[in-house]
Amino acid sequence: MKEKSANGILSTTIEKVRDLVNVSTIIGDPINLPDGLTIIPVSKVTYGFASGGSDFPSKNNVELFGGAGGAGVTINPVAFLVVKDGDVTIKHIVSDDNAVERAVSLVPEMFDKITSLKKNKSADEAAE
Repeated sequence: MKEKSANGILSTTIEKVRDLVNVSTIIGDPINLPDGLTIIPVSKVTYGFASGGSDFPSKNNVELFGGAGGAGVTINPVAFLVVKDGDVTIKHIVSDDNAVERAVSLVPEMFDKITSLKKNKSADEAAE
């Protein structure tokens, strides 16, 4: 710990939260598919922290301090950016009780769209 005080605990807690949450947490790494489709996940990040401490009286002229700190982070997927042939669309994930289940339920729909795009592209190439 940097410093044995409430201020030191708060500073350390904020520093640790900063280490956990960065831009890559909010805008995820792009997922490149073989047909040129790129999917980029977008998430909502919520975090909170608390800390506190107290000096305790001592008969020995020794400084006694007790304190604690903690933090919590919640990451919820909210949308996907879909990039295809220079066109960018956003697919929002409807806020349900369980956003992860909603994201998983969107996978078949996105798979069907990708498959139909590939079929259309193959049909266009065959026609040429």
